[in-house]
Amino acid sequence: MSLKNPFSMLQIKPKGKSELTIDIKKLQEETLLNLQSSKATNTVRAYKSDFNDFGLFCAQNGFKSLPSEPKIVSLYLTYLSTKDAKMSTLKRRLVSIGVIHKLKGHYLDTKHPSIMENIMGIKRRKGSVQKGKKPILISSLKLIIDVIDQQNKEEIKKLRDRSIILIGFSGGFRRNEIVSLDYDDLDFVPEGLKINIKRSKTDQFGEGSKKALPYFDNSQYCPVVSLKNWIDKTNINSGPLFRRFSKGSRLTEKRLTDQTVALLIKEYLQLAGIDSKNYSGHSLRSGFATSAAESGAEERSIMAMTGHKSTEMVRRYIKEANLFKNNALNKIKI
Repeated sequence: MSLKNPFSMLQIKPKGKSELTIDIKKLQEETLLNLQSSKATNTVRAYKSDFNDFGLFCAQNGFKSLPSEPKIVSLYLTYLSTKDAKMSTLKRRLVSIGVIHKLKGHYLDTKHPSIMENIMGIKRRKGSVQKGKKPILISSLKLIIDVIDQQNKEEIKKLRDRSIILIGFSGGFRRNEIVSLDYDDLDFVPEGLKINIKRSKTDQFGEGSKKALPYFDNSQYCPVVSLKNWIDKTNINSGPLFRRFSKGSRLTEKRLTDQTVALLIKEYLQLAGIDSKNYSGHSLRSGFATSAAESGAEERSIMAMTGHKSTEMVRRYIKEANLFKNNALNKIKI
């Protein structure tokens, strides 16, 4: 049975005049606010985006999306599988549908057999290993920076874009972490640059963390040198580090968006002669992890930079990096 509200079965009966009266409606509202606050803003935005797709599917087929029921969700997952959606996409959409139900005060059994057995069947029939977006490795990173430097545009724009790319790669940053950086988060030291991360996807309580970027031997591709040049050129001494330009190429006070970072990456990949459809805004971060693994960096040091809490994804990067490094065919001489 589908419950419209997780608190609808809760009843409190007063035992006497002296007993305090509990405002259940207010407690429900407070609890829902707590549930909403437990998720990062970008995470909630992603959940809503996923749920909107589910809502569209329901509207087109005469189903109710909120509250929904397991058999409708199962049909939606089957629909996605016919569109060659990744297994990871199916699982993410399921989580999003469940979370939105919870945030709106509805109950949905996302572990219902009709859902779980359907997912298992899709996995067996279609497989779960799908081709993901490629990482931007050192060779491609250098091509991108070279292309930026060769562009016939204002120097100030080139400085911003190359700094975003180099900082994003070298720090293993998520896009939203890059655009969230403020001038006050930076601490230039003789060894390089310390960056204070106020909040991230894996730091929901805002405890903060630090990343350290040393100077590179090759200053052309050094993120610290590039960022210093950007700050010197713009005279930024407070507020957002990476900002938008107006139509007249005037630097504004407005913070850059994470979507803009993704578009910049794709734009310069294309200009460098690299097919951008195989890459995403995440490719800088995955590129750092893969390149570090190829260079022999330890799992813990990679995780310390990227902020991964689980070893699963990092080990996937290491496995990818070692495909040729630890290849048995290297021992065969032909």
